[in-house]
Formats: sequence, structure tokens, C-alpha cells
Amino acid sequence: MGQAVTTQSLSMTCHQLDLSSFSPSSVHPRTDQDRRITHRRIFQFASEIVSALRNALGITESGSDLTPPGPLTVFLDLIEWQVLKMRTPMICWAFFLLVLLGKACNGFYLPGSYMHTYSTAHEIFAKVNSLTSIETELPFSYYSLPYCQPHGGVKKSAENLGELLMGDQIDNSPYRFRMNVNESVYLCTTKPLSEHEVKLLKQRTRDLYQVNMILDNLPVMRYAKQNGIDIQWTGFPVGYTPQNSNEDYIINHLKFTVLVHEYEGSGIEVIGTGEEGMGVISESDKKKASGFEIVGFVVVPCSVKYNPEEMTKHHIYDKITPVDCPSDLDKSQIIREQERISFTYVVEFVKSDIRWPSRWDAYLKMEGARVHWFSILNSLMVIVFLAGIVFVIFLRTVRRDLTRYEELDKEAQAQMNEELSGWKLVVGDVFREPDCPKLLCVMVGDGVQITGMAVVTIVFAAFGFMSPASRGMLLTGMILLYLFLGIAAGYAAVRMWTTIKGTSEGWRSISWSVASFFPGIVFVILTILNFILWGSHSTGAIPISLYFILLALWFCISVPLTLLGGLMGTRAEAIQYPVRTNQIPREIPARKLPSWVLVLGAGTLPFGTLFIELFFILSSIWLGRFYYVFGFLLIVLLLLVVVCAEVSVVLTYMHLCVEDWRWWWKAFFASGSVSIFVFLYSINYLVFDLQSLSGPVSAILYLGYSLIMAIAIMLSTGTIGLLTSFYFVHYLFSSVKID
Repeated sequence: MGQAVTTQSLSMTCHQLDLSSFSPSSVHPRTDQDRRITHRRIFQFASEIVSALRNALGITESGSDLTPPGPLTVFLDLIEWQVLKMRTPMICWAFFLLVLLGKACNGFYLPGSYMHTYSTAHEIFAKVNSLTSIETELPFSYYSLPYCQPHGGVKKSAENLGELLMGDQIDNSPYRFRMNVNESVYLCTTKPLSEHEVKLLKQRTRDLYQVNMILDNLPVMRYAKQNGIDIQWTGFPVGYTPQNSNEDYIINHLKFTVLVHEYEGSGIEVIGTGEEGMGVISESDKKKASGFEIVGFVVVPCSVKYNPEEMTKHHIYDKITPVDCPSDLDKSQIIREQERISFTYVVEFVKSDIRWPSRWDAYLKMEGARVHWFSILNSLMVIVFLAGIVFVIFLRTVRRDLTRYEELDKEAQAQMNEELSGWKLVVGDVFREPDCPKLLCVMVGDGVQITGMAVVTIVFAAFGFMSPASRGMLLTGMILLYLFLGIAAGYAAVRMWTTIKGTSEGWRSISWSVASFFPGIVFVILTILNFILWGSHSTGAIPISLYFILLALWFCISVPLTLLGGLMGTRAEAIQYPVRTNQIPREIPARKLPSWVLVLGAGTLPFGTLFIELFFILSSIWLGRFYYVFGFLLIVLLLLVVVCAEVSVVLTYMHLCVEDWRWWWKAFFASGSVSIFVFLYSINYLVFDLQSLSGPVSAILYLGYSLIMAIAIMLSTGTIGLLTSFYFVHYLFSSVKID
């Protein structure tokens, strides 16, 4: 969150500064007198900015705090020292240009949205997202249940591509909040519940569906105790079923606590310059723009039985007498036919020291940082172990053999060739064309595309650009990156095809196959899952219009870029093999165990690097938790790339040493086989960690999405392993002298 805080505060501070006094003549001084005036102005201006930044970020001087100064504090101290003590013009100019840049480009706020300040009694309406459940994973519309509807009807908020694919449906709601006005409000009373409504409410209650409310882009949060441990949830339940009871009770009374932070923005005013030509700048009457920012949104849900005849006398937003949450079930609102349910809520505004840039910290807390570090340490040990093996291969085996081989004269080499064993015997077969070369090239192209998408997305997310406040932004960014990286996929696939075949003939077919292979697999799986979601009337079903949008994006962006990349691949210089390939393939000696056993077993090493982070990712997806430790994920991704490369090189060398020259596909699946363990782990997670998941529909959805993830991981890791092994083999045999 540190990156987000810095960017937001700098942007907000820069917007409050008055730059009107810096005229062209002052910015470009013509005389010594103008230059002195300008320098004095900038000295004072930079000092004001440093002070404003300290106030915005809540940073004191480094010497006034018992805690060690952070990097941002040290930076501000250094600037202030240069400005006030050394009066260095270059530092001032650089800082001044930084502020001008922030002013000119309007800045950007992280995470997600611009800050809103509200005056007292300002009306703010909450929004509602789809109802969600960790038991079914089928989202439904909020207004599919008999809730109070807003004046003017239900209006959907604009949704981006990622939100639609995730099943989000954000609508307006009748819940009104007036800034700093504590009140107890009546909302509405429903008509007598029909049999269908009762059945639906009971089903949603027993499936543990949650209502997801949003205020000023903050999801509502609920605190609960489970086994003596405080648990934090987003949303509140539709209803509850007491233990040892067959009756269900609806949540119809909400106690909201809205945390607000009082914001005061101050500008500076520049006063005249004086006849002596000396710049006089003072902090005059500050123009204060006060307001309140929403920094927290908490709810306590409860069920209260009202007298419907008395409640119907009220109108919407009428004030009522506050009520306490009853502990007696007789005073709670039961779900039953012909029952009329009255909805009410209480709002309390509480001032908080939490600043607006830090308001998401409560949602993004992820326990178990030590577990992440243990995972990284475990991966580093695996990398060191494999790196030691590769080091031994290169220095003790390969280099020694090559040195002996090159020091002999031709007659001795000819005699030695008759006695050779191991990888040197397959010199005439090692670059023989693999089985199904077209499929291999297509999978490598798609692997390059997926790997590039993953790396760029995680890097941007690690630096704070993929915010949970911008719902669907992560998925939207991944899709757009995948589409535009089609050029890299086409180039890699066609260049490998040209290298294997020695000609670029057929590159168009390769490019079209690359553009269609992985998207086609995803399209088939999503279509099957979508029919299931349509049958369940879930908002998670992809609309037909979105299908056409995705198809248009694929056809208009991905396909042309893939063909362009393929064309560039044909014009790139083909990689020349260092040795000639014999016409007759060499016989491969028989072995006790099939080579595929070793290849599939090799996937356990990359999986050991990945599986702990995979647990947190699956928990965030299927248990409704926020995942925001992208820094850890970036480190794990880099370690995974290294492990995949090392495993593939070691396995390739082992196969060449036993005179097995069919290394292409084995190098691909040596690291790509990690996807098998990922899918098996997903099944294990379904059985042991998602025990609450109920029904075959939910299980099919889970397995379908897990299959897409496993295929993407296979293509990515397999591509890393194959390309690394190819350059290893090319380097190895380019060092051998062959007549």
C-alpha cells in the first residue's frame, strides 16, 4: 500500500497548489533581478510542498519520532535540507518540475478511484452487488429476492469486461446515508410473501448467501467471532438458521457504522514582489476546503420482528425509534408464507484517524506472511540444489568432455568416436524433427503469450496498479494483455517452425492455429459452463452480447497481431543447427523404466515452488477473500521460471546421456507436467478445503475453471522448459568439432 499512499498524496497535494503566480517572465527570467525573484519563489514553493506532503502523508520529521525513519521520510528530509540549508537551485528546479508534471497530467489515484469529500448532510446512496455464496459459487441478482427497491426503479451501474465475466451485477439501492447525520430509518414493508418467495429466501439462507453492499466504492464489512477468534467478512447474510431448528430468519435490520476522516485541504497565496525586486512570499490566509472522507463501512446485521400494520403507516426514510438486536427468536423475523417483512436500518458516523489512501488496508490484510517467506525459502533451496546439478553438468562433465575431445587430432577423434558413449553419440540425431512439430510450435506460441501476460500483469499488480477498488480491472487487464501479446505468440511459433522445418512455408496456418488453440479450448469449456449457469438463472452466466464482444476483440485484435507476428517470424533469421542430421535415425537403447515416468515426476519440483501460493490464490477465488500480496506472487513467479528452466535442462541432459535423442516433447513436459499436480491439488482443495461447496453444479464449475488454469500453466511452464533446453542443446553441440 506504500506505493498507493505516496502517489495519491502527491497528486492531491499538487492539485491544491496555486501556480498562477509563476508567469512566463518568472519561469524564464531575463535579468539577474528576475532570477533572484524566481529562485526565492521556488525556494519558498518547494518548502510549502514538503510541508504539505508531510501533512498529507502523516509524516513527521525523522528526528521527532522514536521509530526509525522510512525511505519517504528520508527523501523529504533530504529535499528540505537542500532547499532551506543549501538552497540548491537545481534541486528546487527538479522538485518544481515534478510538481508541474503532477499538475499537468492531473495525477492518478491508487487504489482505484478518486477521493470524494462530502459536506455535512450530503446524501450518499449505497449500491448492491450480486448475492454470493461460498457453498454454491453461483451469484444471483440482489433483486431476485423480495427486497425494497429504490425510487425510480433499479438502475445498473456501468460494468467493465472483468466484472461481467466474474458475474458482478452492481445496482442502485434505496439505502440512503446523510453525512454525519446519525439516524434510525424506516425503508419499506413487503407484500405478504408468496410460496415461491419463501422457498427462494429459505434456499438462499441455507446456502449461506451474502448481501454485498458498497458505499463510496468500499464493500461493507462485518466482524464475527468463531471459536473465540475474530473473523472479518465482506457482506452480511441473507438470513440465518439457528441450531437445532428448522425455521429460517431473515436479516431485515442493519446497524451501519460509517468511519469518516475530516479532510482539510489548504492552498497557498503568493503576494506581490516589492519595488526592490526581492520576492516576498508568505503563507497568507489559507483557503480551506473542508469535508469528510469515508474510510470505513461496517455493518451489524440482525433480525427484528415488527408489527406490519404499524410500520406501513410510515413512509420511506421516516425516522423511527432505534431498536436493539433481539436475542430471543420470538422477537426475530421468521420466513413464512403471508408474512410481511419490514426493513429498517440505523446509521452512525464515527470520526477516524484512518486516512483515505489507507482505507483499503483493513480489507487487504492477509495473515500468514511467514508462510509466504517459508515458501520462498523452500523454493530457493530447490533452485540452489538444481543449480548445483547444472553447474556440475557444465563444468565437470560437458567442459571436461569437450576439452578432451578438442585436444585430440583427427585420427584420435575418429578412434575415440568408436568408443564414445552418452550424449556425443546422438550428435547426428539430436536436432531431428520432433513428432507433431506443428502442434509443438503452436503450444510454444501460446505459452509465450500466456507467460508474457502473467509477468506483465503481476508486475503491474505488485506496483499497485491493479487495485481491488477497481472491480474487474485485473481480469480486464489480463484479457487485453493477452490480445495484444498475440504478436509475440505468432513470432515465436513461426520462428520455431522455420527453425525445425528449415523453411517458412505454412506460416499462415501456424499463425491461425496459434490464435485459435488456447482461446478455442477456453471458449469450449466456458460455453459448457455457461449452459449450466443459464439453467440455474445465475448472474455468473456470460450474456450473449458479451460473447460477441469477446469474439470481436479476438478477431479484430488478437488474430491480426498474431498474423503480423508470424510475418515478422518469417523475416527473422532462422536459427541454424550447429550439426548435420543423419538420414537414418539412430536406434534408442531399451530401458527398464519408460522415460515418461521421469518426465512426469520432474513436475513435482516446480509444484513445490508454487503450491503454497496456489493455496492462497484458490482461497481468494473460492472463499471470497481479497488477494493482494502480488509482491510475494512476483517473487514466486520468478522462482518458478528458474526452477522450470533448470529442471528441463537437467532432464534433457539425462536423456541425451542415455542416447535418447527425442528430447523436444520431453523437455516441454518436464516442466509442463507441473500442471498435472496443480489440477490434482485443485481436486484435493475441493474435497478437503471446500467441504461447504454443495451440489454437482458447483463442483463442475470449480473443476472447469481449474482445468482452464491447469492448461494455461502447462503451456506457460512447458514453453519455458522447451526454449531453455533448446538453447542448452544448441550451445552444447555448437562446441563440438564435427568433420
